[in-house]
Amino acid sequence: MKGLKQLAGCDVEAAPAAVQPADLWRWPAGWMCALIFCATLLAYFPALQGGFIWDDSGHVTRSDLQSLSGLGRIWFEIGATQQYYPFLHTAFWVEHHVWGDWAPGYHLLNVLLHATSACLLGFALRRLAVPGAWLAALLFALHPVCVESVAWIAEQKNTLSAVLYLSAALAYLRFDGKRNGALYALAAVLFAMALMTKTVTATLPAALLVVLWWKRGRLHWWRDVAPLAPWFALASAAGWLTAWFERTSIGAQGADFSLTFVQRGLLAGRVIWFYLGKLLWPADLIFIYPRWTIDSAAAWQWLFPIAAVALVVGLWLGRRRGALAGLLFFMGTLSPALGFINVFPFLFSFVADHFQYLASAGILTLLAAGLVCWVSPANPTAARLMAVLALAVLGILTWHQSAMYRDVFTLYETTLERNPSCWMAHNNLAEALANAGRIPEAIPHLEQALRLRPDFELAENNLGDDLRQLGRPQEAIPHLEHALRLQPGYAEAHNNLGAAFMMTDRTAEGIAEFNNALQLKPGLAVARFNLGLAQADSGHADEAVRDFSEAVRLNPDYGDAELNWAIGLALLGRLSAAVPHFDRAIQLEPESPNAFNSYGRALAAASRWNESIRQFEQAVALDPGMADAHLNLALALRRAGRLQEANAHLAEALRLNPGIQQGHN
Repeated sequence: MKGLKQLAGCDVEAAPAAVQPADLWRWPAGWMCALIFCATLLAYFPALQGGFIWDDSGHVTRSDLQSLSGLGRIWFEIGATQQYYPFLHTAFWVEHHVWGDWAPGYHLLNVLLHATSACLLGFALRRLAVPGAWLAALLFALHPVCVESVAWIAEQKNTLSAVLYLSAALAYLRFDGKRNGALYALAAVLFAMALMTKTVTATLPAALLVVLWWKRGRLHWWRDVAPLAPWFALASAAGWLTAWFERTSIGAQGADFSLTFVQRGLLAGRVIWFYLGKLLWPADLIFIYPRWTIDSAAAWQWLFPIAAVALVVGLWLGRRRGALAGLLFFMGTLSPALGFINVFPFLFSFVADHFQYLASAGILTLLAAGLVCWVSPANPTAARLMAVLALAVLGILTWHQSAMYRDVFTLYETTLERNPSCWMAHNNLAEALANAGRIPEAIPHLEQALRLRPDFELAENNLGDDLRQLGRPQEAIPHLEHALRLQPGYAEAHNNLGAAFMMTDRTAEGIAEFNNALQLKPGLAVARFNLGLAQADSGHADEAVRDFSEAVRLNPDYGDAELNWAIGLALLGRLSAAVPHFDRAIQLEPESPNAFNSYGRALAAASRWNESIRQFEQAVALDPGMADAHLNLALALRRAGRLQEANAHLAEALRLNPGIQQGHN
């Protein structure tokens, strides 16, 4: 019988699946999986302490999707989630019901899914009698190019889809050996689930054909191709839907995506070599890489596709079927991210580590098999030492890389250190700073983002909104208007412009902008809330109450909307209806002195003095410097006959704010 070395470039044919594959370790599969899980958890330990970054909030289930009806929307309403991946968002839905918004839970699951994928890869390679199967699995588990997929919660689409992809592949390989209908059905269901998690898995049927060609040396229509024909049809439909969604709903269209076919070919060649380079030498990994300029007039850019084609042709002519199979798997699995299909991240970079998560398995398998075939037969000890050293280095690199995902500030500050021209990182860091209440620090980053990309509507909107929050609406309005000139359908910018108009007493224009925002995006709860504030400011209390209630319906955890709904009902004399909403507002924001103070005022207006006193006391306890709460408490205590306590709080209110006329009176 011929040997096992064909995969790594040896001249022999592939071994049948019944042969025990060569490897550096002869440990039982259970022990190898235990090693993979322990090593993966250790290498990714810093990621377990990470928080939410960038678009994680768009994947962790929103409050309006957390019910059973929300689960139905995930499956049957395209646009209810950031991307139409219903199985992925069902998984997030379940996870949210288990641990809510506890970030470590999501991170731990991602790490466990990644380790599971590595084990499944090992099993699949062993079934194919690939030399170095478990070494390849360990390389996949510990290689730092996988960090972006594992440490970023939103990329559970990668880790979960990889588990489903490899499970489907294993089931199909068993079917290929036994021709059992139940195994085929299982494989098909797993493949469909993978597609509904991330459509990069649409490359699986082509990958299986590559594997079968490697095993047999040729493909037979009825035995090999025909069973996968329905899979190709399903993959095509899923790919078309994702491409349409990227273009129409996410925004992967416009001048930044207008590349000619020749430019896309040049880009594809460069992308292949870039990813191959990062696998072989994983240095200078960045969350957002610089965006290349693709120029067909630059002769050196033609070298990338020419070299890629030459490599494929050379392996074919040299009859290196195993190496060619690994390379074809790598390139084919990368195909959705090579540039021929527009995806939104191409706006700021043509490459990202998470794009090659699945594809990396092809090259890592070749490296492992090469070590086993070329080094191990001559010097097994040296081969084991090389493998252990490589795994240790990769594990250390993964540890350091995953620490970058500790929090959003570390992530973007590190990105800007390595890629100072990244306008997207400047904008995202500014958003994080603003959300943390550090708006003055955010402004310079937004200004730099606009210097790097002058027509960046997102930064214009964010800059305008930050200036508005700093009490500078006159400066904010031109930025918001410019954002809308760049993107007239930008609902959030309409909302922010409306808020700026309200601050400059342009109420009618503010209401018009809120309505524009809601016409473009009916589910924008903050616009509905702001419309309610504008209606209240105009004296339309009934309309305001309806808007606040609708904002709560859109976002059940919207504390400010719940509080203003309660205040509106109280002002309309409907205190009994307002009380549950005050209680809910306090439940949502138990540290808000304003909520307790407002509740107390509503109770005091109904002469429920003792109850109002309890609310005012809580407001004062939360914010001892809140003069209005001290004054309200003083008045309520006076009504309750507790004059000495009332005088003490009145004195404190006057000390904090000597201008309180009512206190003097």
